[in-house]
Amino acid sequence: MKKRSDQSSKLDRKNIEKNRRDHMKSLCFKLFSLVPSHHFKASKSMLSQEDQLDLACCYIKQLRERIDKLNRMKGQAMKSIKPNSSNNIMDETNNICSNLPVVELRDLGASIEVVLISGVQRNFMLYEVISILEEEGAQVVSASFSTIGDKIFHTVRAQAKISRLGVETSIACQRLHDLVD
Repeated sequence: MKKRSDQSSKLDRKNIEKNRRDHMKSLCFKLFSLVPSHHFKASKSMLSQEDQLDLACCYIKQLRERIDKLNRMKGQAMKSIKPNSSNNIMDETNNICSNLPVVELRDLGASIEVVLISGVQRNFMLYEVISILEEEGAQVVSASFSTIGDKIFHTVRAQAKISRLGVETSIACQRLHDLVD
């Protein structure tokens, strides 16, 4: 009788441990799925779980550094605004966006979004941006721009031409940075 209860408790412990490992594995997979594909070179299937966790940690550190940098820029911008001056959108836009041009590529899974901010004096051709995206396997769905003061805001949304292949966002991001620099 005692032997049977020992066996059942061993099985219970084995099942509990197996469930714990499965749960940890699914959490690791979920964490790594949040890392955009242009932040690593190898394919997702080629990376070990340890490598995936390392890349996720590096990505989180990069995000923290970016948040700190943006908070410092915000603090500097807020200090430069005088309390007696009119605090309109144009003043804030001029203070925050002084490092023009700015390129940001957002990987949204099945689609990507490119946001480009440039000045009127340092403008680039939108067709160059579209051609880079198309050369990297994207099909442009929509493109728009707006002008606020002396800044031009471009937004380009694209999706993969062939969904199985996707879009090579890391190369596209690098080429876009090369274009505006």
